[in-house]
Amino acid sequence: MRLGLTGGIGSGKSTVARTLQNLGAALIDADAIARACTEPGGNALPAIAQRFGRDALAADGSLDRTRMRSRIFEQPELRQALESIVHPLVADEIRRQAAAAVEPCIVFDIPLLVESPRWRTQLDRVVVVDCLPATQIARVQARNGWATETIEAAIRSQCPRTRRLAAADAVIFNDGIRLDQLQQIVTRMACGFGL
Repeated sequence: MRLGLTGGIGSGKSTVARTLQNLGAALIDADAIARACTEPGGNALPAIAQRFGRDALAADGSLDRTRMRSRIFEQPELRQALESIVHPLVADEIRRQAAAAVEPCIVFDIPLLVESPRWRTQLDRVVVVDCLPATQIARVQARNGWATETIEAAIRSQCPRTRRLAAADAVIFNDGIRLDQLQQIVTRMACGFGL
């Protein structure tokens, strides 16, 4: 079973992914792979520095995420340039991890799953973790300390909620429930998928 997992910022997608992993699935986390590519020594950094300048890098040699986030919000076309560097590296590592997986279910945790048409044909099911926009804002503020305007800009930069929901084979509505309730919902869904 190749299960695609996606959701907007602050939806709880990472919690659902960890729960599925605890139930015995292999987890391939596209965000974690992208972060590794942009941490000190990451294989995306030389091309990023060449394209965006050395000031795109922090003092430790990693991608300066705060600076790049601001630049991308101000100039949305820069997002595509950054993605053209990082995404091929992420795709290669996803393929490598998928080929090495021995578990009966592989969960592909991919924030941009709906935006990329190539994913749908490679997956058996797509699960969307969803919540209300106000909940997204509250969670990201609590987790990251970002200003409301920054979070709203991040939400606008992602696939619209309606489009994500339309692409789903299953939806987990993660709003107004406790962590243990969310885990129960995920466990029931996983059993339905044969995990």
